[in-house]
Amino acid sequence: MRIILTALFLLLSPLAALAGGLIADDTLAVTAPTAEQAAQLLDLSGPVQLSRIDQGVPGWQVSQAGRVAGHIGSTWEISTTVGYSGRPLDVLVAISPQARITGALLVRHDEPVLTLGISDADIAAYVAGFRGFDLAATGPAEGLPDVISRATVSTGVIRDGILRTARTLAIGRGLMAGGGGIDRLSYQPLGWDQLLGLGALAEVRVTMAEAAQALAGAKVPVEPGDGDFLRLWAGVIDTPTVGKNLLGQREFTRAIGNLGAGGSVLIVMSQGLQSHRGTDWTRSGTFDRLTVVQGETRWQPGANDYQMVKHLALENVPQLKEISLFALPALIDPTRPFTLEVRATRPTERGEVAMTVALPYTLPDAFRLAAPTEPEPLWKQAWETKRPQVAIVALMLTVLTLILFAQEWITRRPRLWRIGRLSFLASTFLVLGMGLNGQLSVVQVVAFVHSLLTGFRWETFLIEPVIFILWSFTALGMLFWGRGVYCGWLCPFGALQELANAAAQRLGVKQIAVPQALHERLWVAKYTLFVGILALSFYSMHHALILAEAEPFKTAISLRFMRAWPFLLFVAALLGAGLFVERFFCRYLCPLGAGLAIPAKLKIFDWLKRRPQCGRECRMCETKCTVGAIDSIGRINANECVLCLRCQVIMNDGTQCPILKRRARSEGAPA
Repeated sequence: MRIILTALFLLLSPLAALAGGLIADDTLAVTAPTAEQAAQLLDLSGPVQLSRIDQGVPGWQVSQAGRVAGHIGSTWEISTTVGYSGRPLDVLVAISPQARITGALLVRHDEPVLTLGISDADIAAYVAGFRGFDLAATGPAEGLPDVISRATVSTGVIRDGILRTARTLAIGRGLMAGGGGIDRLSYQPLGWDQLLGLGALAEVRVTMAEAAQALAGAKVPVEPGDGDFLRLWAGVIDTPTVGKNLLGQREFTRAIGNLGAGGSVLIVMSQGLQSHRGTDWTRSGTFDRLTVVQGETRWQPGANDYQMVKHLALENVPQLKEISLFALPALIDPTRPFTLEVRATRPTERGEVAMTVALPYTLPDAFRLAAPTEPEPLWKQAWETKRPQVAIVALMLTVLTLILFAQEWITRRPRLWRIGRLSFLASTFLVLGMGLNGQLSVVQVVAFVHSLLTGFRWETFLIEPVIFILWSFTALGMLFWGRGVYCGWLCPFGALQELANAAAQRLGVKQIAVPQALHERLWVAKYTLFVGILALSFYSMHHALILAEAEPFKTAISLRFMRAWPFLLFVAALLGAGLFVERFFCRYLCPLGAGLAIPAKLKIFDWLKRRPQCGRECRMCETKCTVGAIDSIGRINANECVLCLRCQVIMNDGTQCPILKRRARSEGAPA
C-alpha cells in the first residue's frame, strides 16, 4: 500500500513542495496551558504558578503555595503524537507528584471524526477517563477508557499519546524510575552478615600500608601496617529491609520522612584512621571529602543533606567510628550504579598529596520493583479483539481473489456470474459496510500523503484492522487489476448503488444513457474534487475534511444514516440519481475513485479480454458497460472500469455477442 500511494505522492510532489512551508510551520507550535487550565487539570483551587522547563523532558511545573503541585506535558512536544489526519494531535497531560494522571485536555487536532460526527462532550468524557491512572502500577493496565466507536483510530492515538507522554514526564521529573523503582514496602528481618550477603551494603578497605604508599611525602607520614586506614560501607537504605534493620523504625522514618520527589537516602559508615566526613563541612557547608559519581554527574552532599546516626539498631556489627546519612537528590538515580568517592589528603612541603578511595555500588535486584508494565500497544489489542472481523474480511477477500482469478470460467456462465456478483455486493454492503464499518475514504488517502511528509508510523494505520486489511488488498489489487478491485467489489456505498439500480431495473425504471461526450467531460468533477481536497488539506485540514463530505460514505455507511437531515438528503439525492444512471456517484463525483485511479496507472496485468471486432463491428459492450468505461472503438478505460466483468460475460455468451452469433451462423451454414 505504501508503494502505491507513494506514487500518488510523487505525482503531486509540486503541490506538496508548495505546501511544505505551511506544514513545517504548523508542526512546530506547542500549545502552552493557562494557569486556569493547569489548576483544572490538577484539580487545584486557588491561584497556581506555571514555570517552563526546557531541559531534559520539556513541559511545565505547576506550583502552589511554594510547593510543587504537579507537572504538565504536551503529547505533541514529548511524544510527537500525529493523528490519523497526518497532522499534530496535541493533548495536555497533567500528573501529580505521586505519578498519577490527574487530567488531560485535547487542545489541538485535525481529526475527521472529531471535526464532524463526535461531540466535544464525547472527547471530554474520554480524556477524563484517564484521571487517577497510576503510572507506576506494575500489573496490567486496567481501568483505562475504551476507544470511542466510529473514532477508533483517533481516540486510540489520543490514548497512546497520553500514556506515553505521562510516563516520560514522570520519569523525567524523577517521580518514577524508568526501569523499575525501589521497593519501599517490603520488609524482612535480616542481620548484618545477611545484608552484606545480599549486596545491600558495598564495602571497601584500605590498609595503613596501602595509604602510606599512596600518601608518601606527607609532612606527617602514615605509618605502614596491617590496620585499617579506612574501611567503608555504603548503600541505599530506602527499602525497609535495609533501612529498618539498620536504623530501627524510628530513625528510619525520620531519615526518609522529609525526602522530596525522586530522592533517596545513602548511608555511609566507616572505621579506621581516616574520617569520611572530616570537620571542614561545619565551616564550608559542603562535605568536600565525599563525592557521588554517576555517569557525567558529580554531586557532593551539603550540610542540609546530612543526618548523623550514633549507632545502628543491629547487633553483632563492626565497631563503627562514623555513621552518616545523606539525602541523595533526584539527579542521582539510586536504581542505576554509582560510585562513592572518599578523598584523603595530607600536607607536604610543597602543597599536599591526595588519594581517592572509590566504592562502587549497585542496588541489588532483591530490592527493586518490577518495571512498570507498558500497556500493550493499542493496535495489538485491536487485532486481538477483532479476530472474528479480521477472519470475515479475510474470507471475503479470498473469495474475491478466486472470482478474479477464475473470471474466464465464471463469465462463461452468465447466471452464475449474475447471482455471484449480486450476492457478493450484498455481502459487501451488509457485512463489510453496515456490519464491520469497512468503508474506505479519500480522507485516508490524504492522511497517508501527510504522514509521508510528517513522519510515517505504521501504528497509526494498524489501529483499525478492517480498514488496514482493505487498504493493503486494494493497493495490491491495483497492481494486478486496477482500481476496480475496490470500487467494483469492496466499496459498500458502491455496492448499495448497484443493488439499488438492479432493483430499479427490475421494477421497470427507465435508464438514462448519458452521451459519451458529456460522460467524459463529467469525469473532470471527481478528479477536480480529489485534487481540491488534497490541496486544501495543506492549507487547512479542517476545511479539507468539510469538503470531503462530498463523499456520502460517512453518512450512509459509518454513521448508518443516523445523521442530520441535510446529510441524509444529500445521500438520498445521490442514490436517487443512481436509480436512473447506474453508479452515478462513482462515475462523476467520487474523489476516492479519482485518487485510486492515479496510482492504478502502475497496473502490470491486463486481465480483461477484447476482440479485434470490438468497437468496429460490435459495440454491445460499450452500451452495456455499467459505468461507461468502454469507448466507441472498444477500448477499456482502466481509470473508470469497476471490474464488474459484464463485458467478459457478453463476449463469452453466444446468445448476446454478435460476433459469436455470426460465427455460429457461418459454421452452421450448408457447404
